[in-house]
Amino acid sequence: MNRNKKQLKLGAFLPGSGHHVAAWRHPDAQADGGLNFQHYTQIAQTAERGKFDMLFLADVVAVADRGQGTPASSRLGQFTVYFEPFTLLSALSVVTERIGLAATASTTFNEPYHIARKFASLDYLSKGRAGWNLVTSSTEAEALNFNRDRHMEHSLRYDRALEFFKVVTALWDSWEDDAFLRDKASGLYFDPDKLHIPDHKGEHFLVKGPLNVARPPQGYPVIIQAGSSEDGKNLASQTAEVIFTAQQTLQDAQAFYADVKARVVQHGRSPDHVKIMPGVFPVIGRTEQEARDKYNQLQELIHPQVGIALLSSMIGADLSGYEVDALLPDLPETNGGKSRQRLLIELAHRENLTIRQLYFRIAGARGHWTIVGTAAQIADQLEEWFIDEGADGFNIMPPYLPSGLDDFVDLVIPELQRRGLFRTEYEGATLREHLELPRPVNQHHLTIVEQQRSTIKVPV
Repeated sequence: MNRNKKQLKLGAFLPGSGHHVAAWRHPDAQADGGLNFQHYTQIAQTAERGKFDMLFLADVVAVADRGQGTPASSRLGQFTVYFEPFTLLSALSVVTERIGLAATASTTFNEPYHIARKFASLDYLSKGRAGWNLVTSSTEAEALNFNRDRHMEHSLRYDRALEFFKVVTALWDSWEDDAFLRDKASGLYFDPDKLHIPDHKGEHFLVKGPLNVARPPQGYPVIIQAGSSEDGKNLASQTAEVIFTAQQTLQDAQAFYADVKARVVQHGRSPDHVKIMPGVFPVIGRTEQEARDKYNQLQELIHPQVGIALLSSMIGADLSGYEVDALLPDLPETNGGKSRQRLLIELAHRENLTIRQLYFRIAGARGHWTIVGTAAQIADQLEEWFIDEGADGFNIMPPYLPSGLDDFVDLVIPELQRRGLFRTEYEGATLREHLELPRPVNQHHLTIVEQQRSTIKVPV
């Protein structure tokens, strides 16, 4: 029985062929899914049929194997080439009506004006359904594509990200909501008293403004953050309204949840206005054995070189020279994704895993939570995490597409609805309404007291 009156939130995390590293090889997968718009139309509409809060697209501005031309590079499948997210989400805004449309955009390899303009435009195209996953990027390969010979230092990336957020929100607030009169009789297009030029001068950015898009329908597109390092949690507690995270156990999820919610309160924000959504990789069967057979079929499709390449990329060290059936060696701290490296090292040590066993464990969920079972078994575990304060919802990672998403929508969601844990119909039209997030007040209207109570506290 559901002991919680609240309902959980669901994101559909949709890479072209699916999340498993060998997904594109599965007989039911769309092998060219990353560049197939008809495929994306289908899965977006399936997610909307399931009443998901949003669909989400990740992005890395480099080829997944760092472009080194290794033998594994020809076997990485859907992680090699795929649509640029803004272009794809703009197209999907036309073929969907209610589901939120969220994507990653790096603060390390973009400029604030570009991001403010693109997300404001997407919010208008979708009538208030845009969401921005604010990330700092984590791979050396990306740096090599943007006039750098190495990646920016971890702490510096987060300093830049915080200032980036401040500039973007100031640009979104360039215009008050009712600034544009378009009065044909007087010839007055906008009220000049309702224009606010940011004129930002900071450590990382000089941005005059104003933005050449009116204030977005949602005020700000929903802000998402995915870092779980100390720097990442500090940034998220000040800026994020949704936090994507990777946790392996309920105990770890509860600790992360309590930590981040406490930090949010310390920054003068309501913990109810920050939704924590761990990633979940569900393999669903009508029986437990069918689910295990599906999972084993995927695991058998992993090429060893791909497994090593994936693990090396995620853990921040080249493991190709080590014995694959040996235990994970001691590794130096990475300048890439620190939280994911720590999660993988702790997993290997906790379960005494060899390199091969570790890449098998992450080949699907890449460090996120894997659940293999029936719809009822999966719903049981999601309900436990939700009720016991390990999560406000989940970012669902189908193993292969389109079938993996079909299974979740047709089997798991009805079970969650039966328990009163998830909506049966959309009640709102915007992503903020789906997630029960208030619309931010334009910062130029805020008094000092109101600033302390604001949904999003803009850093100063």
